[in-house]
Amino acid sequence: MAIATSQQIVNYYDLYRDKEIVFSKEILHSLRVDPRQIYVKCNGGQWPCIINSTSFQMAKIIIGTKGGAFQEITKRDAPTIQLRYCFIDPDNTPVIFFVSGKMSNVTPYMNSQDLAIVTISFTQRPPDDLIVKIGSLIEASVNSVNRREDRIVITPVSLRKLNIEREETIIYVQGVPRRCILRDLSFCGAKVILLGLVKFLTQKEIILRISFMDPVETIDIKGTIVAAEAIEGRQDIAAVGIHFDESQIPINYKLHINSYLTTSRKTFIELSEQQNMAQEAAREQPVPTTAGKPAAAESAAR
Repeated sequence: MAIATSQQIVNYYDLYRDKEIVFSKEILHSLRVDPRQIYVKCNGGQWPCIINSTSFQMAKIIIGTKGGAFQEITKRDAPTIQLRYCFIDPDNTPVIFFVSGKMSNVTPYMNSQDLAIVTISFTQRPPDDLIVKIGSLIEASVNSVNRREDRIVITPVSLRKLNIEREETIIYVQGVPRRCILRDLSFCGAKVILLGLVKFLTQKEIILRISFMDPVETIDIKGTIVAAEAIEGRQDIAAVGIHFDESQIPINYKLHINSYLTTSRKTFIELSEQQNMAQEAAREQPVPTTAGKPAAAESAAR
């Protein structure tokens, strides 16, 4: 994945500071959160808790109403609370940091008398690590709608930038594995080439398997073949268009596609800015002169 710049971190914070992420099982896995190392600290004590959701301004945790954490946090003049986050880097190194806050709300968890959801309002901007992880996730979800039709043509360069191992992969057509070649990808679909007759491929349910290298993972995406055409001169080889089941597109896949598209857009903008600066510099160059006179004027005088 691309490394976030300081400007990108500022943009994430400004754009998504009010967006709340609920920690489903899939999101916990995608963000590589270690739920066993999430703690809440207050008044010298530290207790494990379940993190329910977070934004850049607050977090909601689930704790037992009979435990010490609940007793301390819900006091009328409770001291500052510190919530400990723990993420795992691709090299399996824990990334741990604390965010300070104050208790702002308490509600029963699913009408339970034994569990409560405590809202902690942050009293400081969270660390960049949290902003990058949550911001990139929200950005990928937003762009999966706004840029859903943007196509990435598969070339050696795009494969490298996407961190895809190879263009050859596996597609399961109604449960039967077949080899195929990736031709393009988008948030909502793909185009691949595989052996098969067109009339037996259209409208078939598929699972497309893609292997990534950073981080190392294999992602299966469900979809349907919505178009198929025979390759010129070969009736037994088809190019098929796939539409993914948008309710089941893995978050990690969206993150990979979004990383490529945003990085490519940034590179394009930087190149355009460099070209504009070069053109401006060229226009500002003084006209060559000879003995204090413009060269063209001196030539005309002769």
